[in-house]
Amino acid sequence: MHRLLLTLFFLGLSAPTQADDKPNFVIIFTDDHGYGDVSAYHESDARTPNIDRIGREGMLFTRMRANCTVCSPSRAALLTGRYPDRVGVPGVIRTQPENSWGHFDPSVPTLADELKKAGYHTAIVGKWHLGLESPNTPNERGFDLFHGFLGDMMDSYTTHLRHGKNYMRRNEEVIAPQGHATDLFTQWSADYIKKRAAHPDQPFFLYLAYNAPHFPIEPPAEWLARVKQRAPQLDEKRASNVAFVEHLDDQIGRVLSSLDQTGLAANTVVVFTADNGGSLPHGQNNDPWRGGKQDHYDGGLRVPFMVRWPGHIQPGSRSDYAGLNFDLFPTFLELAGAEISADLDAVSLAPILKGGKIQGERELYFVRREGGPAYDGKSYEALIRGDWKLMQNDPWSPLELYNLSTDPAERHNVAAKAPNVFRELSDSLRRHIQRGGATAWQAKQN
Repeated sequence: MHRLLLTLFFLGLSAPTQADDKPNFVIIFTDDHGYGDVSAYHESDARTPNIDRIGREGMLFTRMRANCTVCSPSRAALLTGRYPDRVGVPGVIRTQPENSWGHFDPSVPTLADELKKAGYHTAIVGKWHLGLESPNTPNERGFDLFHGFLGDMMDSYTTHLRHGKNYMRRNEEVIAPQGHATDLFTQWSADYIKKRAAHPDQPFFLYLAYNAPHFPIEPPAEWLARVKQRAPQLDEKRASNVAFVEHLDDQIGRVLSSLDQTGLAANTVVVFTADNGGSLPHGQNNDPWRGGKQDHYDGGLRVPFMVRWPGHIQPGSRSDYAGLNFDLFPTFLELAGAEISADLDAVSLAPILKGGKIQGERELYFVRREGGPAYDGKSYEALIRGDWKLMQNDPWSPLELYNLSTDPAERHNVAAKAPNVFRELSDSLRRHIQRGGATAWQAKQN
């Protein structure tokens, strides 16, 4: 690229503008990261200057939600642009088959597949959580490079095992790296960015999926000591969470620095968001929303969401558009000039990023299937249309109805007071459930 620019200069020709180049894409996806644990949104005891920087230098979205209140379905939706039950992942895919509630449909193209067709190099660093074996390993689902963890969670951030087994991989190779997982994923991402800088003629897509701040809450000792010194009033659980988030934020800063140092930041779209809200039993913060992880109340669904693209997105801009994480799928394809399938459920955010608006009303659908005595393998759902939200918070409870414009804290169930709205949303919800039921969520048994 540099030679091309010099040649054009000496020939007296105009250099290609940045807009003529396909942008690079980086998604920084954190795990169980509460809306209240990002200081860009409101005052918080957790300080996140590097995450906040993405919103300050780009656009901060205030009404985005995750596609599910738990991990695997959110990730399946993000990578396919379709509701998770329509790609076989209504629940969590676990390392123990008897407690696994999804099978990622191998026939559905992923964002990595589509960007590869558009000429991109593709990589995932960090947590996969969409399958442990063929045909659902990352390299088989569109990623040129996988450097991370196949499983659902780690028993410890320093041993990296799950139920005593090692799921750390570099592509198909089993690896046993030393160090805190957050530090490792950061270093591997920085290394990848530096390598891509040596190939300026090929754009790249990096999906950086941290498993922090998912429990177990394990901040490095020096980070915890720093928080305790600064905020001695915090109890042990909360101090550990704050330190965990601040260590994660520091590492995100290192990733941003690698883009700066390589000169790639100017033509790279960086997105920060999370797979679902924080876990209340583990001391995470979803303020000001009700509930947390596993809930269909907004504490489980509302997530931080911000996008930076220098020279294209107005710094310090904000959007109150109510969308979902998987809207990144068609957004990236549109910005890359790639073809967008009509089969997607997601909506491109590109008009908003360019200073415009998205016209028309849409429905937002949520589903989660889970096992154990609290769920018995059954699913529960939610639907948002405009200001109205219809939801269950477990398979056994009656549907609840909230008007989010007058009751954003979801304290007053008005199902009995708005029977027409209740009936209309219930009818629509059933149609969504029927569509999801057409896709198998368990692999065929031999």
